Amino acid sequence: MLFAAALTLLAGLASGLGGMASIIRSPGGRSFLPGSLGFSAGVMIYVSMVELLPQATENLTATASGRLGAWWAVGSFFAGIALIAVIDRLVPDRINPHEPNLAAHTTPRKDALVRTGLITAAAVGLHNFPEGFATFMSALDDPGLGIPIAVAIGIHNIPEGIAVAVPIHEATGSRTKAALAAWASGLAEPLGALIGYALLRPWITDTTLGVVLAGVAGIMVFISFDELLPTAQEYGQHHTATYGLMAGMAVMALSLLLLG
Repeated sequence: MLFAAALTLLAGLASGLGGMASIIRSPGGRSFLPGSLGFSAGVMIYVSMVELLPQATENLTATASGRLGAWWAVGSFFAGIALIAVIDRLVPDRINPHEPNLAAHTTPRKDALVRTGLITAAAVGLHNFPEGFATFMSALDDPGLGIPIAVAIGIHNIPEGIAVAVPIHEATGSRTKAALAAWASGLAEPLGALIGYALLRPWITDTTLGVVLAGVAGIMVFISFDELLPTAQEYGQHHTATYGLMAGMAVMALSLLLLG
């Protein structure tokens, strides 16, 4: 549990790293971010479809008839997609860090910038709740699998920290305030993990674990296709994002073979 909690905390704090990088203003080249986001998507898609969903199906078919267990696994997978999609739709496009018109790209008055930065931090926190639970439960079920998932989620959190920090820094001129807001938004990740685990702990069995793993797979697939890849392609580096996607899949496949 401590290992899973530590991984979830590190993944969440990547938002703070993104915020610090944005206010220091030392970008790593035009290809770095789209390539990293593509890589993260590749890891998350591959592990969801090749590892998490089959493991969930195995857990569920062991406690129910084979066909019924498979239906439960598929239903939980799409329930995870529905959950993160609803959360995404509840956040207005204007302040949603996963929509093209990021708060960091606008230039309203200073008080509006501060308000936008704080609301964006709240929006990021809302998104990070299920992501934190996904990271925690994956690491709890298989520590070797939890590491690449935490890395992938951490990469995905970096641009969210940028969206939080930039408007606050532009409005206040304070790097400290901007960085603190970005770090704080990332803390929703371990908080979501702990709350989710506390609520489900009395009912954790092979069946509930299978449902959770399938839902986690759905969440990560949605994040990859709705957030990571579109954000990567916004930078005009379509091929770089695709190469990163394939590299992420290859690295994840190799790590599973070696750890297996």
